[in-house]
Amino acid sequence: MRETNREWIFAERPEGEPDMDSFELREGDLPEPRHGELLVRVRYLSVDPYMRGRMRDAESYAEPWSVGDPLQGGVVGEVVESKSEAYDAGDFVTGNGTWADYSVLDASEVAPVDPSVADLPAYLGVLGMPGRTAYFGLLEVGDPSPGETVVVSGAAGAVGSVVGQIAKFNGCRVVGFAGSDEKVSWLTDDLGFDAAINYKDVDDYRAALDDAAPDGVDVYFDNVGGPITDAVFTKLNLDARVAVCGQIAHYNDEDVPTGPRKLPQLIAPRAKVQGLLVGDYATRFEQASEQLGSWVASGDLEHRETVVDGLENAPDAFLGLFSGDNIGKQVVGVSEP
Repeated sequence: MRETNREWIFAERPEGEPDMDSFELREGDLPEPRHGELLVRVRYLSVDPYMRGRMRDAESYAEPWSVGDPLQGGVVGEVVESKSEAYDAGDFVTGNGTWADYSVLDASEVAPVDPSVADLPAYLGVLGMPGRTAYFGLLEVGDPSPGETVVVSGAAGAVGSVVGQIAKFNGCRVVGFAGSDEKVSWLTDDLGFDAAINYKDVDDYRAALDDAAPDGVDVYFDNVGGPITDAVFTKLNLDARVAVCGQIAHYNDEDVPTGPRKLPQLIAPRAKVQGLLVGDYATRFEQASEQLGSWVASGDLEHRETVVDGLENAPDAFLGLFSGDNIGKQVVGVSEP
């Protein structure tokens, strides 16, 4: 066990795409848990696109980070000191902590982790917030039926890769957009997508969709926005549903560019567009976790994590999300120096 604790601090608000100026690594004393808290040695921490919004000094669904405060996010790790009767030293838990070697977590706000079901990083991906987002976003907002066509943007990411597989479980034709030939192959060869489009190699997204989704689009799960979404909106079928989960194409824009006006394209198909926040389903998280865990344990639900080793490399892992470095969930492995 270390005698000191390294922790990443939010150093300054970025303009446009973040860089290393927004991050500062500090070293200090180990934190001490109070009654009802756990001191957790962080084994893996999560970096997620939504964190870019927390870097803005603006009201949003996630509270903005304050300059000078520790960076926060999902972590999974081992309890080394417990001030709660609910957990003992040696237990593995997941919850919201800090980008650090050791983090103090409220025992009432963590969940136990079973390493026999899946490796620890999976609890930040398929068995964590991204998996639950995919589960509720597709089944509740997308509401797919057998035989329908589901299109997923950001399909090789932590959320999109799970969305596509659940759609296949529900008897749908599934088409994914991804950013490399390796990702396209993973989607079709390993995850069972019916078709996948490398958007970096395609000039005409509408034509690519004509080939990949010849019967149009019934459900669109949008993680990206931008020109891909513009193209998909022209292919929506009667009574189509659009689940807006993320817009990573615009997260670093200071001024969002005006693209094709989309609302008229919703009139003829009577399509429904709904934003998605997984927190709205918090009372049903256990339901999702049990089902996702069952699928993973049986081998039906494939998952993949891209692990960037070393707490010191956490900012690089976060910045890599915006260049598409990851396949599946991007996590940081926090190793002892």
